[in-house]
Amino acid sequence: MATLAPDKAPPELVAFFEDVRRLVDGELTRRLAPPPEDPGRLIEAMHYAATGPGKRLRPAVLLAAAEACGGAHANALPAAAAIEMLHAYTLVHDDLPAMDDDDERRGRPTVHVAFGEGIAILAGDGLLTAAFGALAELGPYAGAAVAVLARRAGAFELLGGQAIDLTASPESLGSLASVERLHAAKTGALFAAAAELGGIAAGAPAATCASLGRYGLSIGIAFQHADDRDDQEFQELAEAAKERMRVLGEEARAIAQSFGGRGARLASIAAWFASQA
Repeated sequence: MATLAPDKAPPELVAFFEDVRRLVDGELTRRLAPPPEDPGRLIEAMHYAATGPGKRLRPAVLLAAAEACGGAHANALPAAAAIEMLHAYTLVHDDLPAMDDDDERRGRPTVHVAFGEGIAILAGDGLLTAAFGALAELGPYAGAAVAVLARRAGAFELLGGQAIDLTASPESLGSLASVERLHAAKTGALFAAAAELGGIAAGAPAATCASLGRYGLSIGIAFQHADDRDDQEFQELAEAAKERMRVLGEEARAIAQSFGGRGARLASIAAWFASQA
């Protein structure tokens, strides 16, 4: 079962997600089109990783957050490309033999299977570097954007979550609180970054961007609870997680509604996440 499959969303969101995919994939292809000389097929591997099948939920949240703050999609597109490239980098590295050792992702070979382990490592590094390069295009907002993505994707959040996942014993993840700590870091951090970056790209005040970060963290944790359910993980916590999904979705929707009519898209996304409980 696909967790929160965009084609199963309410009709107005399906259309929005399709538009986001078209915009973001076009931008990624522009940035990552392999040149005639491509040693080791490195750029091809980066393009393969970033533009393959996927939901593009994080760029969708980012663009919806920009809308909520009165920003235009065109101005937020570099940040949307950045968040998807950074997400792709995490998947490339997660799939490596030293991590999850996966041979297939979304119905096709993982990057290290298709291009070799060394090129896969470089492709992940390249996507991470390109993500920060894209944020540099945000002009007066670039510094704030880089700071947010560095914090959310760093050792105390996203990477810390991966470290917990690699080293935690089953006993240490026996409570909902400990599982949510993992989910907040490994999944919630990047959704939080997406929402914050949308606000930053629109020139929103710091307090507004912080509120968007709380929105993103809530839906990110809810997303991971839904993914656990679909993968039949942490089944002993399933009932408690179901209630948390509902509460987190409602919290996110309340934040979105504080933006008035401009936050309608964010509110719809939050309501969709909450409906999965």
